[in-house]
Amino acid sequence: MTRVAFLLLLFLTGGVSSEKVCSYQDVLDYLNLTKSNEVFTLTRPILDHTHPTMVKLDVILYSILAVIEKTQTFVPFIWILMIWNNERISWDPSDFCGIKQISIPREMLWRPDLFIYEMTEKDDAPQNPYIYMSHDGTVILEEDMKVVSTCKMDVHKFPFDTQRCNITVGSAIHNVGEVRLIPFSNSSRATQFSRKVMLTQGEWEFLDLSVTNDTLNFDRGQWEQLIYTITMRRRPLLHVINFLLPILFFLSLDLASFLISDHRGEKLGFKVTVLLAISVLLLILNDILPSMSNKTPLIATYCIVIFALMLLSLLETILVTYLMEKDSPSQENLSLRDDCEDEQDKDKSHNCGREEKIRTLCSCICDVSGGDASCELLPVAEEVGNGRQTGETGVLLLILEELRELQKSLAPLLSSKQEAGKTGYWTRVARRINTAFFIFYVIAVSLFLILIFMGWST
Repeated sequence: MTRVAFLLLLFLTGGVSSEKVCSYQDVLDYLNLTKSNEVFTLTRPILDHTHPTMVKLDVILYSILAVIEKTQTFVPFIWILMIWNNERISWDPSDFCGIKQISIPREMLWRPDLFIYEMTEKDDAPQNPYIYMSHDGTVILEEDMKVVSTCKMDVHKFPFDTQRCNITVGSAIHNVGEVRLIPFSNSSRATQFSRKVMLTQGEWEFLDLSVTNDTLNFDRGQWEQLIYTITMRRRPLLHVINFLLPILFFLSLDLASFLISDHRGEKLGFKVTVLLAISVLLLILNDILPSMSNKTPLIATYCIVIFALMLLSLLETILVTYLMEKDSPSQENLSLRDDCEDEQDKDKSHNCGREEKIRTLCSCICDVSGGDASCELLPVAEEVGNGRQTGETGVLLLILEELRELQKSLAPLLSSKQEAGKTGYWTRVARRINTAFFIFYVIAVSLFLILIFMGWST
């Protein structure tokens, strides 16, 4: 027999056999698992109704989308894993070419009626259309979910606060005797996985994800629930730069305004402008913080106390300005009376024109020199005017006119020296009040800032 004939004989007798080919549909046909078969969808997948369905649950945090303090809303994006056993499903993988797991549409099997207690809006994230089914009856459902939930927030230390928001998962109608919830991962493992898969790094820094088991007692029985607590800390840099530092800068400007003279209106206008700037920041703060809180936020105390201190500083400036303005008319009258007091005892026998010139001369010389020696020139001027010739008198009068022009140019300097040398009663009182208030202001601001920053840091 030739070699070709031998190969032909083997082929005809089945000596060369092909491997067995299996499909997922063969498994479904073996289980009689179809969309119209209500055995797998209507009731819990148990053979004995006294056996509870054990559901293993795992929650992993993908990202923190939003934390809205005004409405106390927490929006995380999470991944949920549910694992349970269907007692009506089983097959031998060796009979189906080693197939151990298949994916089927989620509508073909019963699913636990789990929901999130804190959820306020319907999930708009796309659902996973398939679930995994193993040969031993284990069913696995993975789902991504955007959760819009309520969270009781404590903004007492805003913006250096740490928030804890809960995601409570439980069954809607099945009590403990029917559905039991078991955490698939402990707290440390859930935290570790969440840190690995975090997609965003925004305003909030993820710290911890802890899981606890709890039960709710009602008249109809007990309901089991798993509480996942997400701990996060705010990154305060943005609020410090945009809010806290500007208020501190305005406070520094208010302290520096004590160097502005109280005789003018610039100081009062400057303080009013700074106070209005603080008011604008308070309006911004009102839009950030919630309207109701158990404790007054420290940042609100920070703003209100600084606003009150600056308001008190403004009132003190108004008082000091009023006292100095009250003393100004008496100062002017006293100055004029002192300048002309020595002129009233002079000789009244001269004509009106010469007497006016001589008085002006005496006033000018006394103001320029500031001593009594120059005032003695008056009798000399009178003697020269009476005993000398008319030409010499004219020269003397020209010199006196030059002195008068000099006095006009030196008038501002002399007036400031006069005010410094002669201060009224109310001016002295105002300066004492200003000094005492400045010391009090610096001490109060320093103590308050130390206390408020200690409250934020502890």
